[in-house]
Amino acid sequence: MSTVPTCDPETVQGETEAIDFKARFDSTSRQEWCELVKDLVAMANSGGGSLVFGVNDDGTPSGADIRPVLQLDPADVTNKIHGYTEQQFSGFEIRAGVRHGHPVALISIAGVRIPMIFTAPGTYPTGPAAQKTAFSKGTAYFRHGPKSEPGTTDDLRQALERELGRVKEFWLKGINKVVAAPLGSTIQVIQPDTILQNGGDATPIRLTRDETAPAVRAIQADKLYPYRQTELLKALAERLGPKVVTSHDILCVRRAHGTDDDPTFSNVAKWSPRQYSDTFLEWLVEQYTKDSSFFQRAREAYRHLAGIQK
Repeated sequence: MSTVPTCDPETVQGETEAIDFKARFDSTSRQEWCELVKDLVAMANSGGGSLVFGVNDDGTPSGADIRPVLQLDPADVTNKIHGYTEQQFSGFEIRAGVRHGHPVALISIAGVRIPMIFTAPGTYPTGPAAQKTAFSKGTAYFRHGPKSEPGTTDDLRQALERELGRVKEFWLKGINKVVAAPLGSTIQVIQPDTILQNGGDATPIRLTRDETAPAVRAIQADKLYPYRQTELLKALAERLGPKVVTSHDILCVRRAHGTDDDPTFSNVAKWSPRQYSDTFLEWLVEQYTKDSSFFQRAREAYRHLAGIQK
């Protein structure tokens, strides 16, 4: 998945493949949820874009209340998308903005590497005995100008070309690193996350007093693991809201998911309490964003483990 794109509503002139204006959003309406999921998936399949709420199709302010959009829980949006695509898509951001002096809400959407296909129809009632289909099962939607429509062969070809371009860029960066290496350098393939450890899988190095030898720099543990538990809880409160995570929740997650065994998550120095990394912080935020019951389920798993141990 690509990076979530930025959108400045002040500079947006009109609707395009990457921009869609929406006058309002009613979170209690099945119809508006179906239309939102359709446009969001179509933009992700087309490389990304933004939905701008509070703006009419002609670009004028609608004057509608945008708070229902800003109050959306990203986990609920992800669950809605999963219900229609079976994909846990969370590559979007919800934020407030201003367009020509009027408040707007934006949902910025990242592109996906492989197009998402609807595995369930998006239907909603239009009368006592009538219903309408926003999208059908088995279809992949893309942006065609300012519209979200079923994909064509050209859409699939363009999606393939975007992915090939991404892979090509990745390869070229690697080739450039090799070409730019100093004369006499040797190339060694190692895992992306390399840590100092003992064992047959470790990458061997040799300490030497030779000043011409390549340097290996040791990073201070405080920089790798900047959070004590109190600081971790404070950072989580800023990201997820107050009273979402407690110190007991951290203990439950550690026991239920065995995170203490992952040196990228935390570290315990001699005579010091456990300290946590930015990687652990981001992982916790990601888990809660995907599933708001993550910490509750960790507590239940910990109680189960404690019962077995007794």
